[in-house]
Amino acid sequence: MRKFLLFSLFLCASNAVFTQTPPAAALAQGPTTRVLAVGHLVGGVTPDKIMPVMQQEVRATVRVYLAGKLDQWFVRRDQRGVVFLLNVGTVAEAKELLEKLPLGQAKLMEFDLIPLGPLTPLSLLLQEPPASKQ
Repeated sequence: MRKFLLFSLFLCASNAVFTQTPPAAALAQGPTTRVLAVGHLVGGVTPDKIMPVMQQEVRATVRVYLAGKLDQWFVRRDQRGVVFLLNVGTVAEAKELLEKLPLGQAKLMEFDLIPLGPLTPLSLLLQEPPASKQ
């Protein structure tokens, strides 16, 4: 029941943002607290090019995790690549971090970087309702 209530709350807040607030204004609010990094191999890269680098890549990625910059990591199921949830405050910081990894240095993997932040539409629920006219 609690999950249903939270989901309903999210839907109401999202609906309020998209019907009452311009999307650009809604997106501009709040800080970036994470970056979602969706990795994909550079076109034409074959396993024989990647495998010599993978042992170094795994070690370097574990070091990033142990440093607290990598929160979660996943393998893609739709194609070869990874998805990282990074604990960084900017896309630039994420890009710099990922370009230092061995596959990034070898120009074998690229990332689509998506800034994430708090669910700011919830702030609409904190506003006092307008006074009713009688």
